[in-house]
Amino acid sequence: MTNALLIARRNFSAYFNGYSGWLILGTVLFVIGIWFQAFAMGNGARYSHEVLEKFFETLFGVGMCAPVAFTMGSIAEERQTGTDVLLHTSPLKEWQIVLGKYLAAMGMFTVLMLLSTYMPALIFVNGKVSYSHIAVGYLGALLCGSTVTAMGIFSSSLFRSQIPALLVTAVIVVTFLVCWLLSDLVDSPFSDVVAYVALFDKHYQSFEKGKLLSNSVIFYLSLTWGFLMLATRSLEGRRWQ
Repeated sequence: MTNALLIARRNFSAYFNGYSGWLILGTVLFVIGIWFQAFAMGNGARYSHEVLEKFFETLFGVGMCAPVAFTMGSIAEERQTGTDVLLHTSPLKEWQIVLGKYLAAMGMFTVLMLLSTYMPALIFVNGKVSYSHIAVGYLGALLCGSTVTAMGIFSSSLFRSQIPALLVTAVIVVTFLVCWLLSDLVDSPFSDVVAYVALFDKHYQSFEKGKLLSNSVIFYLSLTWGFLMLATRSLEGRRWQ
C-alpha cells in the first residue's frame, strides 16, 4: 500500500507541476459554471431543490469529462516516454501501479469537486436546500467519477499513446451512458440488465434528488473494482512481453 501511495503522490504532483492539471481544472470549472448559470440559475423561477438537482445534472454531464482527461496519459504516457520501464523493473506489483495511478486521478477529481462547491452555495443567497442533499449529490458525483476514472486507467493501460486511450475511454463511457436507451431495443429480461448498467438513468438520478441508495453505491464501486482489475491484468500481460 505504501508503494501505491508513493506513486499516487508522484503523479498527483505531476498534474500541478505542469500546465495540464491546471488547464483541465480551469476549463471544466468554467464550462460547469456557464451551464449552471444558463440552465439552473438563469432559466426562470425554480424551487431551490430543483436548482440543486440541475447543478448535479450539469456536474455529471460536464464533470465526467475530467476523469477522462486526467487518466488518458496515466499509463500510456509512461510507455510513450519510456519511463514505464522503471516501474516494471522495480519490485512494484501491477496492482500497486494501477492503484497509485487511480488515487492520483481521483485526487484531482476530488479537488475539482471541492472547487465547484461555491455553485450550490449560491443557492443559499435566495433560497435554502438541505446540506444532506448536497452531500449525497457530491457522493454520487464522486462515485461516478471513480467509475469513469477506472475506465480511463484501463484504457490507458492498453496503448502507448494518449489519443487511442482517450478514444477508447470515450467509447466505453458513452456505451455505459446510452444503455438506458438501448434497453428499449431488446426484449425482457435483457432489457432490465442493459438498463441497470447505465451510468446515469437508474443510479445517478437518485443522488441528484438527494436519495442515497445502497444498490447504486454498490453498482459504481463494482464497476470501479472491475475496470481496475482489468487494468491490472493488462499490465501483468505486458510485463512479460
